[in-house]
Amino acid sequence: MTRQALVVRGGWDGHSPVEATELFIPHLEANGFTVRVEDLGTDFGAASTATPKVYTDADYLATVDLIVQCNTMNTIEKEEFEGLRAAVEAGTGFAGWHGGIADSYRNNSDYLTLVGGQFGCHPGKHPDEREGGPQDNYMPYTVNISPVEHEITAGIEDFDLVTEQYWVLSDDYIDVLATTTQAVREWDPWNRPVTSPAIWTRQWGKGRVFVATPGHDPATLKNENVKTIIERGLLWAAR
Repeated sequence: MTRQALVVRGGWDGHSPVEATELFIPHLEANGFTVRVEDLGTDFGAASTATPKVYTDADYLATVDLIVQCNTMNTIEKEEFEGLRAAVEAGTGFAGWHGGIADSYRNNSDYLTLVGGQFGCHPGKHPDEREGGPQDNYMPYTVNISPVEHEITAGIEDFDLVTEQYWVLSDDYIDVLATTTQAVREWDPWNRPVTSPAIWTRQWGKGRVFVATPGHDPATLKNENVKTIIERGLLWAAR
């Protein structure tokens, strides 16, 4: 039986929402999903397309087995969020990576509770090394795989990336599959290492939530470890 996936993409164009999601649509189709794409656009001033109105269509969402969201720094209306939450509680999976899911709707604290972790910051290079572009926040760091056995991370060992390292604000109602640690550096105000979840899952009602914080750009998403984890996470989260 064919399953239904909904891809909701848009928001800040720095995360390449179209190109990023196109990397994973073939994977979903190869695993038996029919994929519908909702393009929200990257113009924050376009109120007619900026918010995920599809989340208000309860009859349609009841047929959706997986929502893949890549929508950064956008807004969500009350009835849109309530539709999303109701769908997840009823069993629709919700999954994504980086700011497309962990930095989507800063105007809604209930959304942050649904997801379980929120982007706080991504500390960058020494001030003297910054040039004013996105590369100022590209830092070498390690993704440390949790010793807990899980199908999403099975066979994957700790790996290194050079990209944005998310400092995440989270709660303890998440199952952490990997972490990353912000080092103590002489130009930063914190004075001990800070460990954040980098990959996690969350059960919400009958639905599953999957989040991977690596994924700033298509190059990072093509990293074999990141790609494998996200591909597995999408299938795990689906109804």
